[in-house]
Amino acid sequence: MKSSKSILMACALFFSIGAQAAPDVVRLGNLKFAHYGAVSYMKEIASKYNLVIEERVFAKGLDILPATIAGEIDIAASALDAAVAGRANGVPIYVVAGFAKGGARIVGRSDLNIKSVADLKGKKVGVARGGAQELLLAAELSKNNLTWSDQPGKDVQIFFMPFADLNQALMQKNIDAMCQSEPQSSQAINKGYGVEVVKPYDTPIGEPVRVLVMTEKMYNEKRDVAERVLKLFVEASKTFQDNPKLAEKYVREQMFKNQISHEDYQDAMSNASFTYDVSLEHVQVTADLMKKYGVGKLAVAPVAKDWVRLDLLDKAKKEMKIK
Repeated sequence: MKSSKSILMACALFFSIGAQAAPDVVRLGNLKFAHYGAVSYMKEIASKYNLVIEERVFAKGLDILPATIAGEIDIAASALDAAVAGRANGVPIYVVAGFAKGGARIVGRSDLNIKSVADLKGKKVGVARGGAQELLLAAELSKNNLTWSDQPGKDVQIFFMPFADLNQALMQKNIDAMCQSEPQSSQAINKGYGVEVVKPYDTPIGEPVRVLVMTEKMYNEKRDVAERVLKLFVEASKTFQDNPKLAEKYVREQMFKNQISHEDYQDAMSNASFTYDVSLEHVQVTADLMKKYGVGKLAVAPVAKDWVRLDLLDKAKKEMKIK
């Protein structure tokens, strides 16, 4: 009898330990860009934090928002513009970190003499709707006193299309210029059908910061999981910062399946950087300029302090002794 009880207790303990050890699944929405690589890398080291990261790659940041509303996404890598638009429209998300800076260029056709933003007058310019590039383009056009619309009649005619279609449109001369992300903008230059017009960072926005967002539900109801996610994010980002060769190998081979060259990657990352941080000020400036330029069609610009939550990031960085 005693032996039987011992066996039952051992079995109960075994199953209890097994249940406790089961990893938590976190569903990640991501995009296919060079500077999104550290976020993608999270899934490779997630087991260290008793997590499983299930990554789902979307065509553009705005596409992640319906999946988040539907409860299919817990965290997402996003252009800040898409996150602002989502929050303004009631998507229950918090900004919990920044993960990349820069990563955009305005590129003109190599057979046209486009040397400055002012030269875009009378031209057709392609851009993806809802990403950092749309706001950067609007800010640059405004700075140069140019009007724009997706209909004829303004100084610049905007053509909205997916990131994946912009390079092809430029190469086939369906558009005259594009505001494009990395590494696609570097590819256009390296393949000879595009030339850099400007890195669009000389407006009040500065270098755009891409952000890691988390659902309010995870932040408020799964605190332990949320804390481990931020520690995982910080380690993945630090790994890419400290080991550029690993970062390049992962982005080129795992994310892009060797479809981009060493030169494409190097050029792309000369125009972008991995980070952890984002400021309340940057989030607010971005939201205010989106409202001003009609990007995202915001009724009201959300107030940054109401939906930026950097406490988990600060705690993770402190525990990992990162300033």
